Amino acid sequence: MKLFTREWGTGDRYAVLVHGVMSDSRNWRRVGPVLAARGYHVIAVDLRGHGHSGHADEYSAELMAQDIVDTVPARPELVMGHSLGGLTVSLAVERLDPERVIYVDPAFSCPATNGFLRWLAPTFLRTLARQSATRIAKRNPRWDPADVAIEVETFKSFDRAVIPVVLAPSTMRAPAVMMAPSLVMLADNSQLVKPDLADRLREEGYEVRIVPGSGHVINRDDHDGFMRALDGWI
Repeated sequence: MKLFTREWGTGDRYAVLVHGVMSDSRNWRRVGPVLAARGYHVIAVDLRGHGHSGHADEYSAELMAQDIVDTVPARPELVMGHSLGGLTVSLAVERLDPERVIYVDPAFSCPATNGFLRWLAPTFLRTLARQSATRIAKRNPRWDPADVAIEVETFKSFDRAVIPVVLAPSTMRAPAVMMAPSLVMLADNSQLVKPDLADRLREEGYEVRIVPGSGHVINRDDHDGFMRALDGWI
């Protein structure tokens, strides 16, 4: 699938940004312009089943990875993926052949909790998709109101068939080999990259940084802290 893209900046120094589940390219609405001001041509995609890319007959993390490869320029200078976006980037990185990769609280493991299993349940997803701006803002008190409004829209539009397929324990796993210099940026007390996995990634050559006090969507919780955590990588 050719994906819908949102772009900032011009030139041939590309940065590719990939959002997480139930989001879309607007997740990067503040990050994209900052990277463009630093000389990047920024391309943020809407994954299949999300945003303007539309629904599909089939979903898998591998298909989403191939969509990215089929949509963006090869050999970009930078690729960044958040959550599910981090997982799909890890599957696409060998084909994309970027200079650097940034994984933002990536879906590299499945939280073994009843809460996560409940989150996968269809009834809970229907409730989540109907959440009001007030409810979302209460759950994310540090978010800008514009991000809350975007979240309301993206929850309503994404295809719920995505979640059981791509966020399953058999799918969520860290890369076996680091294919390019990589930063793993983690939320405080990340549920997707626990300390033992973070230590393993460090041993394999990844740089791991934690943004204190941040939740899973780091760039919305603490934009300034997110940008500081990119120091030396952008």
